[in-house]
Amino acid sequence: MANDTDAAVKGPETANGNGHGASPSRPGEKKVFVVTSGKGGVGKTTTTANLGMALAVRGRKVCVIDADIGLRNLDVIMGLENRIVFTLVDVIQGKCHYRKGLIKDRRAQTLHLLPASQTDEKDAVSPAQMKALLDEMREEFDYVLIDCPAGIEQGFRNSIAGADEALVVTTPEVAAIRDADRVIGLLQAEGVGARLIINRISPEMVRRGDMLGQQDVLDILAIDLLGIVPLDEQVIIATNNGVPAVLQDASRAGQAFNRIARRLEGEDVPIQSLDPAGFLARLGRKLRLA
Repeated sequence: MANDTDAAVKGPETANGNGHGASPSRPGEKKVFVVTSGKGGVGKTTTTANLGMALAVRGRKVCVIDADIGLRNLDVIMGLENRIVFTLVDVIQGKCHYRKGLIKDRRAQTLHLLPASQTDEKDAVSPAQMKALLDEMREEFDYVLIDCPAGIEQGFRNSIAGADEALVVTTPEVAAIRDADRVIGLLQAEGVGARLIINRISPEMVRRGDMLGQQDVLDILAIDLLGIVPLDEQVIIATNNGVPAVLQDASRAGQAFNRIARRLEGEDVPIQSLDPAGFLARLGRKLRLA
């Protein structure tokens, strides 16, 4: 089963007709997205890099911001680590205008990176400062994607300040889903709409009942599904080479990220279900037979 395992699967809907989610982007509408999860290691940075590149390849002017002050990684995944002069903290502290801190990707001329600082603490930036920066940047860019650090402390509060919508990334693991649920609650409290990306899902493991399936995850999180990214070793290879997977035709994950980017643009791209029976469904059968 290749691809974005992605018939449109949705979480439970609320009175606004969109679950806990947010309205899809309309063509030409400028959007600031925060890519978050709560738990580290679920693929937020990979998601940010690939969606940024996919949107830029479609001709959109995109800026990706690494908000993980002290532990930057987005520059490495994009292959831009040797070109950093100024950082997000330099911009916030007034040492340079944000345009001077941007690094233009040579593979997509409309894609820019604003890297994090490795030598400052997360409290070097405040939510109010971040919001002011984003309000200025949204006038220039079609999309701004913020790579949120793990956790729910200062870095999280900075990252969601000024965001129009959150893209919550989780893997089909209990710990990751529990943290995602906590983050969704915090986003709701701040009035930030959210949609879900399920990363690194293995159709074969779901079929065997060894992994939570997409419907299992949706039943727990009750949030609209934006896309599913299959487990794909090409992502590791691409990351190590500083090349986003969306630029590799053979990458199933890259294909999935491209489809997610099209959905962000407001295209009606169906999400194909891959679970005949997930882990919870299998557990339920066992309990009924007991």
